[in-house]
Amino acid sequence: MLGMVNLETRVPADHPLRPVKQLVDQTLAELDPVFERMYAGGGRSSIPPERLLKALLLMALFSIRSERLFCEQLAYNMLFLWFLDMQLSEQPFDATTFTKNRQRFEEHDVLRRFFEVVVERARRDNLLSSDQFSVDGTLIEAWGSNKSFRPRDEEGYDPRAFAQFRGEKRSNETHESKTDPDSKLYRKGNGQPAKLSHMAHILVENDNGLVVDAEVTAATGTAEREAALTMLQRQMKRRAGRTAQKRARRKSPGSKKRRSRPSLAADKAYDTRDFIRQCRSLGVTPHVASKRRHSAVDRRTTRHASYRQSQRARLLTEKVFGWTKAPGRCRRSRFRGRPATSQSILIAFTAHNIIRIAKLNASA
Repeated sequence: MLGMVNLETRVPADHPLRPVKQLVDQTLAELDPVFERMYAGGGRSSIPPERLLKALLLMALFSIRSERLFCEQLAYNMLFLWFLDMQLSEQPFDATTFTKNRQRFEEHDVLRRFFEVVVERARRDNLLSSDQFSVDGTLIEAWGSNKSFRPRDEEGYDPRAFAQFRGEKRSNETHESKTDPDSKLYRKGNGQPAKLSHMAHILVENDNGLVVDAEVTAATGTAEREAALTMLQRQMKRRAGRTAQKRARRKSPGSKKRRSRPSLAADKAYDTRDFIRQCRSLGVTPHVASKRRHSAVDRRTTRHASYRQSQRARLLTEKVFGWTKAPGRCRRSRFRGRPATSQSILIAFTAHNIIRIAKLNASA
């Protein structure tokens, strides 16, 4: 028997995934020039990159732990088929499709471009603050156990005793993980266990808690401040470019509108003299939580009411990390190496932004 099923009618009109799909489709349409450069004009037919990116979003939105499990659910889940613009008669693609295209996505920086287009879409919808930001970092456990943390030069090292590392002095200078060499042995604070980890950093705007920039770096004691300055420099450069475009569109180029000075909220880990000095050199007011002793933040910053508002707003970063690690399943990386880990973290932040934008547009 021949049966015709329209998936569009099977999805309820008020389903929360409908505004998400509409937003994703409009965003991916802006990336068509990038996709054209990725694929050759001839050869065998391939899975469209738009479909793969949508699949990665579904894995983050529905907390699917692996690509193989997603492809298994794709065979019978009509909601997933509808979101990917597939028909019931189509054969689901294999899980190895993600592996074969991951390197291609990395070469063309597709996930970074996807993230930036979503952020720009939120900016056009007036959902972003251009003056108030918060920054923070968190640890992402690497795909490797502490038993794989072995000496770099294993000459004379007994491999049968690699699991018995108690009493052995180990450091990142002399040891490395044989499973994920990009990871570092790091602990967040005193009394915390040391684990092989990467470090994820985000720059969040304080109005609606949207992530405007993200970085994945090695887990070191200075990585948070270095990544914060890198993201802040990019943000200030984009801000200056937008200001120049607005002035060029004005009828009287000589008139200048005074803009408020940007601020950056952060915790006590960023309270160092070098970081405060570099923030001020970028034209950013450092609303950093001050230490009790030897703080680099003085009264010219802490006496204002905006400083206290920034300290309350910086808790938005914890909400982003909480969603990314729990529903987004990024508490521990599923991949080896920092490039693949960075892609998975970036798609989780993109999914978080898409959900927030859809909710904010619905309530407007």
